[in-house]
Amino acid sequence: MVRFHLITVLALSAPSLIFANPVEQAALRPDAPVHTAGKWSWTNCGQPTDAIQIEDIVVTPDPPQPGKDLTVKVTGKAQSVIEDGAYAEVSVKLGLVKLLQKTFDVCEEARKANATIQCPVQPGMYTVEQTVALPREIPRAKFKVDVQGYTANDDDMLCLNLLVDFLPNPFPRLSW
Repeated sequence: MVRFHLITVLALSAPSLIFANPVEQAALRPDAPVHTAGKWSWTNCGQPTDAIQIEDIVVTPDPPQPGKDLTVKVTGKAQSVIEDGAYAEVSVKLGLVKLLQKTFDVCEEARKANATIQCPVQPGMYTVEQTVALPREIPRAKFKVDVQGYTANDDDMLCLNLLVDFLPNPFPRLSW
């Protein structure tokens, strides 16, 4: 699950998407839209001044399915150069239980995954697509993933909140 999460975070933060404090920023942006699709959603909890602005996230299949490949396509804008040393603090929770709290070197993870975008990332629009194999063993539960990113200078880079629901549909003949 950690490898899945690393690659997914990389895909979501591919053009060096790094984050700011979601608690403080959610209060500053109560009008921030929640983007939903199937059994997952994302919220940009960052500020307009953050180094990375996420425009869209698309996953295929939608909703994600354990044991199958997941393709994540992220479109965003780098508003400033993202250099080596940029990092992301990632927290994965199942209800109130924190399953993972880890800091990732965004540029190093991009190199390891042979991502199409590498540091330094120059200002501009980017679309990054990454495919990962989801483990079949993913627990049938709802997960909350909080990502806060920072530039090499510790400036806010990005803030992203994700909700992913792997619970089975209690009414399989009805689609939602």
